[in-house]
Amino acid sequence: MGKEIRVASRQKEKASILRGIPKNLPSLVLAYRLSQKASQKGFDWPDLSGVLKKMDEELSEFRDALSLRNRRRIAEELGDLLFVLVNVGRFLGIDPEKALKGTLKKFSDRFHFIEDSLRQAGKSVRQSNLIEMDRLWEEAKRRKRIRSK
Repeated sequence: MGKEIRVASRQKEKASILRGIPKNLPSLVLAYRLSQKASQKGFDWPDLSGVLKKMDEELSEFRDALSLRNRRRIAEELGDLLFVLVNVGRFLGIDPEKALKGTLKKFSDRFHFIEDSLRQAGKSVRQSNLIEMDRLWEEAKRRKRIRSK
């Protein structure tokens, strides 16, 4: 009995602190939880400036990968960049999942404005061009700012 307890105790010591985090979580949530757990054990930057420095480093590596046109490396560096952005959010107390959902709603609202405006002008998105759609995008942003005041 004593030997079983010692073995179980040693196995528990070897178990990763990351082990209890479900791997089927949405990626942004999983990234947040993994970095949060690691931080609790001291594996973290001392302050926001360290994370921002890492973000700059990852962005530079992403740009390097783009210039090499190596899709595998581009995907890897994009993942690294996304992960460090999750950590920026964690340092600021911002849930990355909620932040992205807010941005996606904003994008959808603006794009719907573009579609509606074009429809009122008797056009479709396919009949428009980027210059016209960008002008409408800026108009949607302007109207939102006015409504928010």
